[in-house]
This record gives sequence, structure tokens and C-alpha cells, in this order.
Amino acid sequence: MESFVVCDSNILLNLDVRTKDDLLEMMARNLIKNGYVKESFLKAIIAREKIFPTGLPTAGVHVAIPHTDIEHVHKKTISVGVLKKPVDFSMMGGGGETVQVKLVFMLAMDEAHSQLELLQKLMAILQDRELLEFIVSEKDKTSIANVLNKKLNQLDSSSIL
Repeated sequence: MESFVVCDSNILLNLDVRTKDDLLEMMARNLIKNGYVKESFLKAIIAREKIFPTGLPTAGVHVAIPHTDIEHVHKKTISVGVLKKPVDFSMMGGGGETVQVKLVFMLAMDEAHSQLELLQKLMAILQDRELLEFIVSEKDKTSIANVLNKKLNQLDSSSIL
């Protein structure tokens, strides 16, 4: 099993944005600045979100998990964005419904199989209401990174059994 690491530098707290595109741009530009993704990542992630929406009405805190193709990525990472006020994302699975998203996990994967594996691990995190509420209320990026990395690593070892 592969390990996925959440770094403090890729956690953005208290984001004040009006639209999902503003949010995606802010998060993608941070990943570009930190050297994780190529310039093309920004346009690609916005375009993919329009076609394949990623908003999820999870318990307590609504989440989105935007991602795009591996050719836009230098090295894999997960970016976390916590919004000051929720923004509308179209709901995953279509139907034209929207969901008010407060927490975003932006995935930058450098191998196709990594994306599926990470999505499976994230689903367990997304079902943990207490963890989601902790992330949106916590002010310390290191605490968020530590909890997410521990959770991802726990899932690693438990999925081997």
C-alpha cells in the first residue's frame, strides 16, 4: 500500500472566497507555488470540476474532492482547504443539485492507480463526522496534517489485514 502525506504548506485555513472557481484557483496556485503541480493543473482542475463535479453532502461538514489527470502533476500530494463561508459545488453524480461545501481535499496524483486508492482511503475519512468537524474548527495546520496522516496510515495498515 502506498502512503499519502498531507503537508502543512498545502493546508489553507479560513479561506475567504465567493465561488468554487476562486477556491480552486487559490488552492491550485498554492500547489503550483510549492512545486507539486504544473501550471496546466489550474485550468485542468477547473475544467474537470465542470464536467465531473465532486461536491459531497457528507455528515456535518460538506466536502468536495477536486482532482484532475496525472499529466498535470509533478509529485503527489493532498491539499486541504477550509472555507470561512461555504461555497456551492455541484454534487458528485450529477443531477444538477448543489451542495454548500466548507472543506476541500484537492488531490494531485502522479499515477492513475494512486488516485483510486486515495479516493478509497478518503471515503473512510469523509464518513467520520467528528474528524471533519475537527478539521474545519482547528486553527493549527500541523495538528490537521498529523491527524490526517495518522488516519491515512491507520487505513494503510488495516487494509492489509
